[in-house]
Amino acid sequence: MIELTVNDMTCGGCVASITRVVKGLDANATVNADVASKRVKIASAVNADKVIAAISDAGYHPVVA
Repeated sequence: MIELTVNDMTCGGCVASITRVVKGLDANATVNADVASKRVKIASAVNADKVIAAISDAGYHPVVA
């Protein structure tokens, strides 16, 4: 389980973008994002560093929670 804080995740569109990026790496990944707490929990077979890099490349600034 990868747990991140993404302070610049501000709306449902951000959640959709982050989910799309993660699913692009691993179609079987589970992404649970909460805009209010700025937390994202990801269950994926992909290495955490690759997931974080992909989210960063999408314009967000994830930090390991």
